Amino acid sequence: MEMDRDRFEELVGEALDEVPEELLRLMDNVVILVEDDSPPGEPELLGLYEGHALTERGWDYAGVLPDRITIYRRPILRVCDSEDDVVDEVAVTVVHEIAHHFGIDDARLHDLGWG
Repeated sequence: MEMDRDRFEELVGEALDEVPEELLRLMDNVVILVEDDSPPGEPELLGLYEGHALTERGWDYAGVLPDRITIYRRPILRVCDSEDDVVDEVAVTVVHEIAHHFGIDDARLHDLGWG
């Protein structure tokens, strides 16, 4: 599947628009980025959360750089056959990584159907 970066970023924005406002307001000190490729050694990684989940932050959480949610364009395009597939995969990946920000692990996400 081919898709330029601008269109892909647009789809990420649309996926974020679908996240309930109540959840978005609870997100704290986190940025969402789009990169073309996943890190070396992780060619099929679709998204990545890096940071301190809200459930792990204590009284001493201060002065840290923002958490990062990165959505990887080329790996997602490789697993999709159509733009509709990309829309669905981007939405699932965005929700999956946001869930990590809230402290939900991969096993629970799989149980919930967001794995």
